[in-house]
Formats: sequence, C-alpha cells, structure tokens
Amino acid sequence: MLQKINASALLGHGPIKVFYPGMAMGDKEDSGLASIGRIDHAVFEGNNVIAMHPHVNDEILTYLRSGHVEHIDSEGYKKDLNNTRLMLMNAGRAFSHEEKIIDKGEPLEGLQLFIRPKTKDLKPAVTFLDLQNTFSLNQWRLIASPEEKTTLQFSSQTYIYDVRADTDTTLQLPKLPNENLTCLLYVFNGAATVNDDISLLKKDSVLIKNEAVHIKTNETTDLVLFVTNEDAEYFDGGMFSGNKL
Repeated sequence: MLQKINASALLGHGPIKVFYPGMAMGDKEDSGLASIGRIDHAVFEGNNVIAMHPHVNDEILTYLRSGHVEHIDSEGYKKDLNNTRLMLMNAGRAFSHEEKIIDKGEPLEGLQLFIRPKTKDLKPAVTFLDLQNTFSLNQWRLIASPEEKTTLQFSSQTYIYDVRADTDTTLQLPKLPNENLTCLLYVFNGAATVNDDISLLKKDSVLIKNEAVHIKTNETTDLVLFVTNEDAEYFDGGMFSGNKL
C-alpha cells in the first residue's frame, strides 16, 4: 500500500506547520498514525522565545537541520541544541520546558516530533544525542528507537531514520527490525520519486505498508522515515501527541 500526502495537509499559518498523519489520510477515528501523534515543521527567522510550557504523556524529539535553540526545562537541564545535537524529552506524567531560538546568522529549521508513549504517566527524562556528522550521506541512519542500541529511546514501538541523498541516487528502505511495520516517508528538503510514479516535494510524504519501494532523488534531498508498529501498545491521550479527533 502506498498513499501520497501533499504538503497542503500541514496546518497553520505561522512559523510552525503541524502535520497530523491520521487526519491527513482521512482517518475518522485517530488524528495520529499509531504511535506517531504529530509532526511539527518549524522555520523561524531571528531571535524568538517559546515560553515555559508543559507536556504530559508526550515523547518529543527535537530534530534541527539548521539554527540554534537554548533549551531550559523543569528537570534542571540547560543545553544548546543544533544540527548535531538532538534531544528527546520523555515527558511522562509532567514536564515543562522553554525554548530560546538564537539567531547566529542562519534561520532555524527543524522538526519537533510528538511520539505517543507506550503507557501514561512514565517518569520524566531528557536525553541528548551528539551526532558525529550533521548528515548521513546516501545511507539511512537510525536516530531513535525503543532499543538500547540508540541513545534516544522511545517507550513505544517507534523508529526514526534519516538520510541525505545526492542527486540521482536510488535508495531502498532501511532494513527494519520487524515485519508488518508501517512507514511514513517525509521529505524535509529536496525532491524524490517513489516507485517511478509518486513525485514528492518538500513537506510531502508517503505512507508505505507492506510494499517494496525504491526512492529516486531528483536533487540533493533530506528524508526522514517514521516507522511504527500499529499492533503494539501506545497511549493516545498525550497533551500534544494524543488523538485530536
């Protein structure tokens, strides 16, 4: 099964465009896609402050590709986030944080990914990942998973991969940990074609279920792959990741 989702499915008129994958696919019961609750694509110019605000039962991955953010939270952490330092906030039963966007000569662009936890009211935790390289060239990189082999760990059965592919590069999906997983391929930047007939531009995505695919890039392209197990346990009552329908 392949289903294209156009960038027009993203909601909002300001610097943050919000993507509810279930809603975009016409699901009448769930705004998310199993454990993938919500995807925010943010672009900010200049200095900005997102004041201290709470999260409850969300697992939030901050994935920047340019720009800088100073993160301050209720667990006592104060860290600079950028395109080589990512962060996962396992909000659990209660967590608050503030984001100061710092203009260092380039706009901020990145994703904030709201993943549903396995169960509600887990203990809050914050984890940082320092990448060796900003981009993974022509090879899928596992960013976060429920497995111990990744520094950033979700409690639910959710996997996040990324890749930067050169022009005229053909990719397959990465080797997945299990069968019968559901994939959502998102174009962060660039343009690609899936199976020779589905054209994707920036902020477009395609749902992939039990389908062999090949991805051909039309220019230098940054892709993010979301993988979820629709049969596994997850809690859909989170403050931001929860079901909005």
